[in-house]
Formats: sequence, C-alpha cells, structure tokens
Amino acid sequence: MTATKPSQGIRPVELADALGERYLAYALSTIMSRSLPDARDGLKPVHRRLLYAMRELRLDPSGGYKKCARVVGDVIGKFHPHGDVAVYDALVRLAQDFAARYPLIDGQGNFGNIDGDNAAAMRYTEARLTEVAQALLDGIDEDAVDFVETYDGEGEEPAVLPARFPNLLANGATGIAVGMATSIPPHNAAEVCDALIHLLGHPDADVAALVERLPGPDFATGGVLIEPPDSIVEAYSTGHGSFRLRAKWNVERLKHGQYLIIVTEIPYQVPKARLIEKIASLMAARKLALLGDVRDESAETVRLVLEPRSRAVDPATLMESLFRATELEVRVGLNMNVLDRNHVPRVMNLREVLRAFLDHRHEVLKRRTGHRLAFIARRLEVIAGYLVVFRDLDEVIRIVRTDDDPKAALMARFELSEVQAVAILDMRLRSLRKLEEAAIGREHKKLTAEQADLEALLGDEKRRRKALAAELADIRVRFGGDTLLGRRRTELGAPPAAIEVARTALIEREPITVLCSQMGWVRAIKGAGDGGEARYKEGDRERFVVPAETTDQLIVFGTNGRFYTLACDRLPRGRGTGEPLRLMIDLGNDHDVVALFVHQPGRRLLVAASDGRGFVVAEDEVIAQTRQGKQVLNLGGDAEAVACAPADGDAVAVLGDNRKLLIFPLAEVPRRSRGRGVILQRYRDGGLADVTVFSLAEGLACRRGERTRTFTDLEPWLGRRAQAGRLPPPGFPKANRFA
Repeated sequence: MTATKPSQGIRPVELADALGERYLAYALSTIMSRSLPDARDGLKPVHRRLLYAMRELRLDPSGGYKKCARVVGDVIGKFHPHGDVAVYDALVRLAQDFAARYPLIDGQGNFGNIDGDNAAAMRYTEARLTEVAQALLDGIDEDAVDFVETYDGEGEEPAVLPARFPNLLANGATGIAVGMATSIPPHNAAEVCDALIHLLGHPDADVAALVERLPGPDFATGGVLIEPPDSIVEAYSTGHGSFRLRAKWNVERLKHGQYLIIVTEIPYQVPKARLIEKIASLMAARKLALLGDVRDESAETVRLVLEPRSRAVDPATLMESLFRATELEVRVGLNMNVLDRNHVPRVMNLREVLRAFLDHRHEVLKRRTGHRLAFIARRLEVIAGYLVVFRDLDEVIRIVRTDDDPKAALMARFELSEVQAVAILDMRLRSLRKLEEAAIGREHKKLTAEQADLEALLGDEKRRRKALAAELADIRVRFGGDTLLGRRRTELGAPPAAIEVARTALIEREPITVLCSQMGWVRAIKGAGDGGEARYKEGDRERFVVPAETTDQLIVFGTNGRFYTLACDRLPRGRGTGEPLRLMIDLGNDHDVVALFVHQPGRRLLVAASDGRGFVVAEDEVIAQTRQGKQVLNLGGDAEAVACAPADGDAVAVLGDNRKLLIFPLAEVPRRSRGRGVILQRYRDGGLADVTVFSLAEGLACRRGERTRTFTDLEPWLGRRAQAGRLPPPGFPKANRFA
C-alpha cells in the first residue's frame, strides 16, 4: 500500500503555535472591532455603524421615525456581521436617557427604564437621530474622514466619524476585550469644551489645570460625587482610578418629631428595583437595625422613601449604614483604555484624550477646507467658461448650430477646457439673459474671495486654532447651556466627615442563648434561657450555655493560649445542631476550648496555664480580627491553657491537680498584654486545675451541680502567690473545679 502525498496547501504546524496565532487574531479582532472605543469619536464600531446606517436612512432629528427592526436589519446586512440582539441592545443603550448622558438616538416606544426593565422588541420600537448624533456626523460628505470597505466589499463605511461633539468624555464608554478593558464615565459637555478650549490656548497645560475646568464625571442619573480632589487629579493624570458616588437624599420632616428620608437620585447604572430588593433583603436578615421600612414612590422622577425605626435615629447615621451596606454608594471605575489614531490600544490620561480629539478635529478642518477649495476651483473653472460665452455669445451660438462637433470647436476657438465646454453646451437658453451674466460675475467674485480666505486658513495654524475654539464654543452653547440636557446633574460634594457606625447599629438587638456542646458544635437559639430543652447529637452533651444578645461579641479562649472573637449575629440559628466551632475559628485539631463568654468592654481577665503560670490581661486587648485569633498566653514545654476567669474581685483562688487550694491577693498578679506570666501556685506533681477571682468579703462560691455553696472561713488557705496551698475545706466539689 502506497502512502498518499500531502496536498501542497497543508503544512505541519505545532498545535500550540496554531492556537496562539488564532487566539491572537481573535484578541486583536475583539479589541479593535468590538470592545474599545476610538479616542477620536468615542464610538465602538457597532455604534458608529448604527449612526451611519440611520443617516443613510435619512432619520434626521427633524424627520420621522423608522422601526428599529429596519435599522438593525440595515446595520447587520450592510455593515456589522453580528447578531441582531447585540446590535439592538447597543441601539437601546444609545437611546436611554438614564444610561447615556447625551443620547445619540431619539427613541419612540418602550426603551426600558431605570428599574432595570428591558426594552420592547425591535419590531415595536422606533428611532431617529438626535442633534448630538447629527453633530457627530457633521461633514461626513465633505471628505472629512476616510472610508473603508464593508465586510462584504459591496459598499463603504466611515473608519471614524468627524465628531464635532466630544463624545468620548461626554458620553463615556465601557467595554471588555481580551486581556484589557475600558471604563470611562460620562462628563458634562460644557466642562469638556472648557477644558478643550483651554488646551487649545495653552498646549502645555497640565492635568491639574484641566481638572479645574473639568472637575469630575457628570452622570445621567445625578448623585453626589464625594471623591477628594487630589484623588480625582491623580486618576485623570494616570488614566486609572475610581470615583466615589452616592445617592442624593434629603430629610422630610413630619409631625411629632417624626421624619422620612427621601432619596431623589441614585448612583449611575444601579437598577432601582434591584436596589430596593437589596435593602429589603437586608432588613429581612436583620442587618439594618436602624431602618424601619422602605418603599418606592417614584413616578417620572426617583423618590425612594426610607422610614427610620424610631425618631431618635440620627438621619446621617442611618444613611451611613445604608451607604456601607447597599448600592446607595458605589465606586465608578476610570480606565481610559482607548484606540489611538493608529488603532493601537493604550491607556491615556485626560490631557492625551483631549489632545487626540483636538488633533482629529484639526485634521477634519483641514480636509473639509481642502474639499471646499476643490469644489470652488471646479466651480470657478465653469464660471470662467460662462464668462467667455457672454463675451462672444453670437459666435458660441453659431458654433453650436452649425458645427458637427461643437465641443471640440468651442475648445479650439476659445481655448476652453473640456469641463468648460461641456458646461457651456449644458446651459439652458434662459441662462443667457443679461441678468444671469451679472449673477455669474457676482458668484465669481464671491468664490474668489472665499478661495483666498480658505487658502489663508490652511496656511495659518493660529487661525485654525481659533476656528476650532469657535466650533467648541458653539457646541458648548448648543449642548452645554442652562437646559435640562446641558446643566450639570451630578453634584460635586466634599468628602463626607467620618461617621462612626457601630456594628451593633446594623443589627437588630434581641436576646439569644448561645449553646456549645462537648464536641464543639455551636449555635444560637432565640430568647434567653438555660438551654434545658436543646437537643444534641447522639453521644454529645451540653458544655457552654451563654445568655447573650445578637449585638454581642463572644470571646473564645483555647488551650493553645489564643483568644478568638465571634459575632453573635453570625452564629448559626434554628433548630439544628449548629456548626463545628473549629470551622469558625482556626483552633486546630490538637486544642480545645477553655472558656466561652460574652465580651464586656473594660473588663479584666485572669488567664492561667497548666504549669501554674498566669497573669491579668485587659479584655479589650484580646479582641481578635481574624480567624487565626490572637496569641496572649505563651506556653512553655507541654503546658496548655486551662483557665480564664473575669478578674472581678480582690482575691485569687487557685486549685491544683493535687487538690491543693491557695488563696492570695489579686494585686500580686501582674497585668500584661501577653507572655507566660508569673507562678500562681507551685506543685511537686501535676499542675494547675482551675482558677477563679472573687471578693474575699463575700466568700468563695463553688457550684456543684444545681447547687452553689459559699465558703467564708478561708483563713487557713490564705497565703502568698507561688505557695503550694493545702487541701480544700469539707464539702468542696469532688470534680476539683470551682464550677
């Protein structure tokens, strides 16, 4: 059997190389043809093609509407080889006044709303261009930009729009490509024009000077920008950063000291329905203890009503808790990653973005001027031929009537060009009136003067800069004046003063009982009690029963000498057996829990190890912020922590494994934040079993089962720290524990 020869078009390639080559091609296509906007007109290809297709359909602002399905059909059929859903979604966004700061499409029908509802199907909605879109297209027929072939080669489309309107900053852009993304918030057109005009007059202006005229984003849905000025300048200087945006609210006073908080503007791109749902879910989870109710009373404008739980709640504190827990405050990213004039993606700062727009407009101005000069030159050539006709009209008529080739005869007799001869032969008889001769003379004079002026403009860069400044001033008046569209919507607020909102303010206070079993399963049950009816797993039993409240913090002390902190509101609830405590704290399998109690600020604790050492530590200093806990009692050798008692009293009672009891003044135990401590009791064999702190005047209380016995005659056991002690009095618990 003979092997077949491979085809000439097949070549061996490593799989990794083939995949890399194709993925790179895909990445470049995504970056350049889908996701990143052009720095010159601020549009992605799909948006540019939408506007151009609508212009071809003559959907001018003063004209009628056409079905969006017709527009989408033209776009995907002629210009954009992608799905109709993606194209329609792009069209809808350009028409939403709550998404686009300056809508480019005027929609008629249901185009969605700020609640997050979707637009109606494209067969039900209609659209036309807006004045802003018309400004972006202004001059496209005057050789202002290059045209490229469409994807099927049957037509042409603009590579970029002339963009008389500074769309990139005014409307912003978002997009995710392969390995890169862009996020540019919208800005106020008047402020953008002010910054552009300043840069025209001061080409070396730094970003700080530009930010004085463009102080920050201006979002379609308003809100309050509370980012510090230094951070704003830094973000615009690097092209990277974020802006802190809050909802706008006010207090509406009612009778008897009651009040309501009214939210009138919500952050950009936050669906109102989702925001209310989030607030309601937090209330149901008892995580917004200061808020009593939320309701939506919005009509044409946003009106969210927040009702406090009581009139004693401070409005600023309530709002601060909501800002921290909900999307009433968001961070809007800035990543000015765009395509430059060479279609190279890069992150630009504010000055570079403005300069890219000005350079583009400068190029458009020169190309439109050159296009106008070419038209004037052609027209002057034709007019020069007309003037020849009027100087010797009878001869022209004779040649036309008698000569077999009048065009050639006219060109030879009067030294005319072919264009002039054709224009003369195409003249109507009525144009040979004396009045027409005067009009042609005036037109020749006017065009000659315009030609000289345009040639001077092309030769004078200073004049071109003035012309650009005049264009920007006109755009500022048209779209940035004191109108609903033009005035700034986002308030520039000062960074808010720090308001301390205690964690407990976000939790609804209610009594609970914390149960921890012998095997280390922990849970919380509603209400205060002794846990007598609680059920445990087979073979397990009760160990710690701690009355608490949902706003409390639990302190856990382990045999490893570490303290751990647990929030009561995060403990598992319900009728189950709870969760293993080891999953909540990093206790390890080799250690156990010594003590579990509710944290009391300001209290002191006596901690002790099995080697008889210990010290007093402030309870506030043992609070741990992580699952790993906080090492407080350092252990030596094989020792482990065995006791943690509140240091409430004036005497310490220590009990050894040898059943020896020693009582000494608490003042003899030093106060430390961490360490091994001092010797509390000495042993020949064994170690420390238990320790407690009590008031010597009230006596030593020992609990045995359900009964508690208090010993008041303690003289025989009084001594100094580090002594051995003696056997306890009759009736002392046989378990060798104080409790």
